[in-house]
Amino acid sequence: MVADGRNTIALAAWLAPACLLRFVRKERVLPGLAIAYVVLVITRGIAFRGMAPIPGVFYYIFAVISGISALLPYIADRLLAERVEQAYRKLIFPCALVAQQFLYSHGPHGSWGTMAYTQAGNLPLLQLLSVTGIWGVTFLIGWFAAVVNQALDQPRNLRPLAAFAVALLTVLFGGGARLALSPSSSPSVRVASLSPAEQPQQPGFNHLEAIVAGRATSAQVSAFRNASAAIANDLLSRSTLEASAGAKIIFWSESAVYVLADDEPALLARCRELARTDHVYLGVTLGTWTPGALKPLQNKLVLIEPDGSVAWQYLKAHPTPGPEAAAALRSDGKLTWIDSPYGRIVGAIRYDMDFPSLMAQAGADRADIVISPAGDWRAIDPRHTEMASFRAIEQGFNLARQTNQGLSAAYDYEGHQLAQMDQFQAHELTMVAQLPIRGVRTLYSLLGNWLAWLCLAGLIALVWLGIRSPIKSRQ
Repeated sequence: MVADGRNTIALAAWLAPACLLRFVRKERVLPGLAIAYVVLVITRGIAFRGMAPIPGVFYYIFAVISGISALLPYIADRLLAERVEQAYRKLIFPCALVAQQFLYSHGPHGSWGTMAYTQAGNLPLLQLLSVTGIWGVTFLIGWFAAVVNQALDQPRNLRPLAAFAVALLTVLFGGGARLALSPSSSPSVRVASLSPAEQPQQPGFNHLEAIVAGRATSAQVSAFRNASAAIANDLLSRSTLEASAGAKIIFWSESAVYVLADDEPALLARCRELARTDHVYLGVTLGTWTPGALKPLQNKLVLIEPDGSVAWQYLKAHPTPGPEAAAALRSDGKLTWIDSPYGRIVGAIRYDMDFPSLMAQAGADRADIVISPAGDWRAIDPRHTEMASFRAIEQGFNLARQTNQGLSAAYDYEGHQLAQMDQFQAHELTMVAQLPIRGVRTLYSLLGNWLAWLCLAGLIALVWLGIRSPIKSRQ
């Protein structure tokens, strides 16, 4: 329960798989796997309580189903360990763990649940992301579980454990050297990001459902528009203050202003005027609603240039599973960018950052700065923002993430936190950061998921060897 989820202890994430793998290997196949499955369902159900936005009994159904996925690496190890040569046994579990989590990351929940995220904050270790992505850290955790079990079975043969120790120390030393010897040396730009303040007119948003369904009264529509205007006025006023303080890039948190489609042009005209007057790049985040439409919501980020022109409008590519996914139009899955005096700027909205395959476009496009409007809730604070920081190290860009109801933070391409603002602790819902204006090209951004594909191929080869070989005696 502390190896992942809301209350993660980083060391426990290494020990828990090793202990569970030991149990599965020593018990009879069916009883051992059945008990392991129950343990995974219970512990994951408790650890991720509140993190998954799934109501009522459906959350427990989710835990039961996700437990099957989590059990797969243990099934692979248990069925293959006695069928392959001793030299290959230590590769079964790490390859299966990476393969399972890599394939899962292409589903609707993205990379949520990947073991690598438990190591947030360990910057020397996390520099491995720039070479292998999150799969390198996941492989190390799985490899540790396998070699510890091999050492317990063969205490006179500690060479596999020693090989792991050498590999881990090499990773840590190399990561430490990168941090010490290759810090960012580029100039920086002042970036200000804002979350909307609480507004007395906010109850007007309670009428949104009736408006979208086309059954709202004129009074309800008026109340909604007043609430929307109050938040927009506050954000525009605060944006002007940040511009006068020297910010060159300003953006708002996810769907900072809910607005009707008919009212969007007037609001954008005001935003364009502000950007032109204050000569800033302004990222405007809108939840635009079109009453009567099959997909009535557009969760968008509009970037306005200092001359007042619209550089691009970006729709969220991965709406959060649940009500948002049911209501929102999706983008075409392509990130957009603009070159500026402060580097190449790319935008991505909250849940998009959980998909390494999507954010690989930022690395391929050589993004220097990614602005990421977001909206979270207490149970995933600060995990969700920490997950986003992994993309910065992987793809070599500098990141500013502004979050409603959670941790806002800025990171450089090595994962150093440059600024933060937690809405549950802060009085001022504005974050200011000095972001480097140059990113770097990483090996991972060039080679992609090479390690994940290698592990998947390795697992297939091990299965083939296991099928062809008779069961060997336990050693």
